[in-house]
Amino acid sequence: MYNILITGGAGFIGSNLIENLLKNKNKVVIIDNFNDYYDTILKERNIKDLIKTKNNLELDDDYLNIYRGDIRDKNFIRKVFNENKINMVIHLAAMVGVRQSLQYPDDYYNVNVNGTLNILEACKEKNIKKFIFASSSSVYGNNQKIPFSENDNVDFPISPYAASKKAGELLCHTYYHLYDISVACLRFFTVYGPRQRPDLAISKFTHLILNNEEIPFYGDGNSERDYTYIDDTIDGIMKTINWINKEKKQFELFNLGESCTISLNQVVETIEKELNKKAIIKKLPMQPGDVEKTFADISKSKEILNYNPKTNFEEGITKFVSWYKENNE
Repeated sequence: MYNILITGGAGFIGSNLIENLLKNKNKVVIIDNFNDYYDTILKERNIKDLIKTKNNLELDDDYLNIYRGDIRDKNFIRKVFNENKINMVIHLAAMVGVRQSLQYPDDYYNVNVNGTLNILEACKEKNIKKFIFASSSSVYGNNQKIPFSENDNVDFPISPYAASKKAGELLCHTYYHLYDISVACLRFFTVYGPRQRPDLAISKFTHLILNNEEIPFYGDGNSERDYTYIDDTIDGIMKTINWINKEKKQFELFNLGESCTISLNQVVETIEKELNKKAIIKKLPMQPGDVEKTFADISKSKEILNYNPKTNFEEGITKFVSWYKENNE
């Protein structure tokens, strides 16, 4: 059993992860600021689901502690760390979204860089030696070498969001080097599934097609993403937790993807098929900051973590659409 602090715990990946951790009898402390980047009702619903899970498992109240606050607030962070016995941090909280980062780069740096620094400083002060950082496939930019390997040069991000995630990785390495904190930086590749944010393509397209509204279609439809089903991502995080607690001082980067690319055209066609309904396409130019392709080399994650994604895209869409209809109609 671990005592784990999870930042961004009310969000998409965080809530799915915490559900899994509770089922495995781990104690969890959540930090989330419930900001209005998307409808806060969705995060509140996630929290209610987590409380219900805890109660159904007949776990004591101290298995789930929820703090509402901002990782930029040093006094708030200090309070959380002082009030809880924490032996590991999983840092998921971030300002997300490539396009939005072009409009509000200050916010992205304040949260994703300064906020990360605050969490690492608290780990240093409390002598917490296990730290998992949520990075992103966006750090690879328009990498010409396919598939993307953790050994590739990532010095050429093409959005403030991507640059902020690379900066977070660098901070993690600094604290690993100076203070003997074991760190795993997980580069997530386009995660989708139940509880997915409504601004992400699969959730957005499903909603718009069902409601006979136009879907924004950027570029010629040939851009490709390595879509990763949430269950596979959570399995990767759980295996990282096991790995980081077996090793002594370590710093590693891991890709968590499916290692399979799906074009934007294929995304729309697969959702249309699952809904048995045609999309209304609104063609738009490719957006600044968007990468042309993401494709994870997961050989390192397989070898070290025993990571093995199992959900193909068609199966994942079927599961997502089923969940979406059940929770939104």
